[in-house]
Amino acid sequence: MEEFDVVVAGGGPGGSTVASLVAMQGHRVLLLEKEVFPRYQIGESLLPSTVHGVCRMLGVTDELAAAGFPVKRGGTFRWGARPEPWTFSFSVSPRITGPTTYAYQVERARFDEILLNNAKRKGVVVREGHSVTEVIEDGERVTGLRYVGPDGGEHAVSARFVIDASGNKSRLYSSVGGTRNYSEFFRSLALFGYFEGGKRLAAPYSGNILSVAFDSGWFWYIPLSDTLTSVGAVVRREMAEKIQGDREKALTALIAECPLISEYLAPARRVTTGKYGQLRVRKDYSYHQTTFWRPGMILVGDAACFVDPVFSSGVHLATYSGLLAARSINSILAGDVDEKTALIEFETRYRREYSVYYEFLLAFYQMNVNEESYFWHAKKVTNNKEYSELESFVDLVGGLSSGEAALAASGRIAERSAEFAAAIDEMADGDDASMVPLFKSQVVKQVMQEGGQEQMRAVLGEDAEPELPLFPGGLVTSPDGMRWLPYRPA
Repeated sequence: MEEFDVVVAGGGPGGSTVASLVAMQGHRVLLLEKEVFPRYQIGESLLPSTVHGVCRMLGVTDELAAAGFPVKRGGTFRWGARPEPWTFSFSVSPRITGPTTYAYQVERARFDEILLNNAKRKGVVVREGHSVTEVIEDGERVTGLRYVGPDGGEHAVSARFVIDASGNKSRLYSSVGGTRNYSEFFRSLALFGYFEGGKRLAAPYSGNILSVAFDSGWFWYIPLSDTLTSVGAVVRREMAEKIQGDREKALTALIAECPLISEYLAPARRVTTGKYGQLRVRKDYSYHQTTFWRPGMILVGDAACFVDPVFSSGVHLATYSGLLAARSINSILAGDVDEKTALIEFETRYRREYSVYYEFLLAFYQMNVNEESYFWHAKKVTNNKEYSELESFVDLVGGLSSGEAALAASGRIAERSAEFAAAIDEMADGDDASMVPLFKSQVVKQVMQEGGQEQMRAVLGEDAEPELPLFPGGLVTSPDGMRWLPYRPA
């Protein structure tokens, strides 16, 4: 049996990130990936925190810049009561103003291969075409993995830590214990394909993702090059019959329901050959595992949780969780922090990040309606017969419509909800099409600034402002961002 310090199952962005950051500290890391890269993957829209924070730490910023990916400066939405699209810019956040107020739209086959090849350069032993079958346990602790190679041969590896970065389809996550809880609110199906020759937004936002709400759900429209566009319809579960049967006819009918997407695709043709030639369907359930770790095993990325993709948080959550896991492992292996303390820090921060997006999206989805009142729609979608419209809205903004009360800080629910409600009212009643009132909301500010904190630490290093613990008794980040340290106030 081979021995490593860490073995990672899965070579996507989360797996590559944690493997690289641990190997960069001199530890022996094995990464097992069932496919051979480059391989197709969905989730093509990045956030600045990934590009300028995590990827800077990984050392691939220049490589990404040279790849020619479209520059994404924010997001453009046809969403809610306003008939015209509105745009937000990443520069709204004071934490990421300046030269880093952008991200990329990426072809995931290329982006993921860049990260995996970088892991190899950092010293990670990468084995593609190797499928993990089960964990190896010694009492309460996970001590390794069993896997099958391309020739069908069975192998085993022991390690001090096992990372499950194998995504949402693998069953490996169940070995960590707990249960996977699905949101009752975010339950949708996505039908998507690729088009050549579609229309672009006006500069400087031609690289933005365009998200367009329509009666059956919403569309994403992501420019992957000057001519290639990823187009997908996310359909609410009560409309699921609209994507059943012939997928070509179903997508054509959904496009016809949405005038703005129809306009942008008028000069385009659908790609029908190669890796982008297939029309695909995915379940877009939002979920979280009730525990993210056990002794010797850690979940990162989609293995731990997933949230609705309207704000393109998937790769961010994967890479950010990979960073958090790497810090914990590096700290434990260096003898700086005990395992339980380090992994509590990992889970608390990762769950908080997921919860911020979940809470925000609950509120944001109330704008995906044609009715006069956002609050009335909140009452409608929750089918809540006991509470008023405002109370129903508070339930959604607080992340409580699915019964997952642990996803929000209960002491802040009413305060945040009232603030968000006032911002939406001001926006809806005003003549100005800008989103300034909405972005004054603390909920939105928190979403926009979460990634900026990591980004600033990556850029400033030791010159960054002293960090405070996230919670009482918590840890702080080392100046290089690679480990946790006990908090010692001056």
